[in-house]
Amino acid sequence: MSEMKRDSVLNYRPGVDSELPLEPGEKVSQVFLPDLRRYWLDHMVLGGLGAVAVSAVLVWMGRFDQIPVAILAILIGMAARAAWFRSEAFARRWQLTDRRLIGPQGKQAMLLEIEMVRALMGDVQIVTKTGDKHLIRHLAEAAPVVTAIESAKARRAREVR
Repeated sequence: MSEMKRDSVLNYRPGVDSELPLEPGEKVSQVFLPDLRRYWLDHMVLGGLGAVAVSAVLVWMGRFDQIPVAILAILIGMAARAAWFRSEAFARRWQLTDRRLIGPQGKQAMLLEIEMVRALMGDVQIVTKTGDKHLIRHLAEAAPVVTAIESAKARRAREVR
């Protein structure tokens, strides 16, 4: 009989316990944390877009009487989702060091391996040269985080030369 292997997704540990340790001599320059206001705003925007999309489909189907119920269900569902996942979202942090970007669940991106950093609404997407993508979510302001990561990458490139 074959042996069943535990799925790694079951090893999820939120918070600092899930982060990779710092290397000897590595220094943290900034820590990026989610913002409560942005977290709720992101969910409201997503709920609003869902309500518009479902309303358009219901209009196309000629089910005008179901639009109010659908909108209410979507908004209640998004609020419940936001409340349910709030503690998980706020247990995630990203640390910018002089060598790499360290994220939750063992995620990391070496500064010299980062190919692109861009803002997506209140989030920051990091794409590495190997194609790995990381998302720092629910930031109060994305632009300063993009600038900080790009500056750290430039400093690291000067140090290595």
